[in-house]
Amino acid sequence: QVRLVMKAHSFVRENVPRVLSSVKDKSSTVPIPRISQYLYFLFAPTLIYRDNYPRNPTIRWGYVATKFAQVLGSLFYAYYIFVRLCIPQFHNSSQETFNLRGLVLCIFNSILPGVLILFLAFFAFLHCWLNAFAEMLRFADRMFYK
Repeated sequence: QVRLVMKAHSFVRENVPRVLSSVKDKSSTVPIPRISQYLYFLFAPTLIYRDNYPRNPTIRWGYVATKFAQVLGSLFYAYYIFVRLCIPQFHNSSQETFNLRGLVLCIFNSILPGVLILFLAFFAFLHCWLNAFAEMLRFADRMFYK
């Protein structure tokens, strides 16, 4: 939701001044972007709207498959971490009486698996997922923000 709000803000911020200046100049044509440009922007891995982005001539489908395989591998590894390290910590906690020592031990024993899962989520989404979509959309400027 936050990403979509940020994209909408960027789209409005880039296009409203152009429309207002053409209305102010009483121009016959108003520079409104096409719906295809907006849809491309919604799926492109960028938060800065432009009418045109640099594009690759071809799609490397092997690279896309590798990135999606890495996403699946990250999901399976996160599942493994949950099953082996997180669930056993809390499995018997519902049957035992509440004590502060047990709660603190469960929390401290879950910190490392939680951090690993957080890193996996960042890697899977921000690196693999977005790079796969960038490749499928032929988004060529991978150093866009630099």
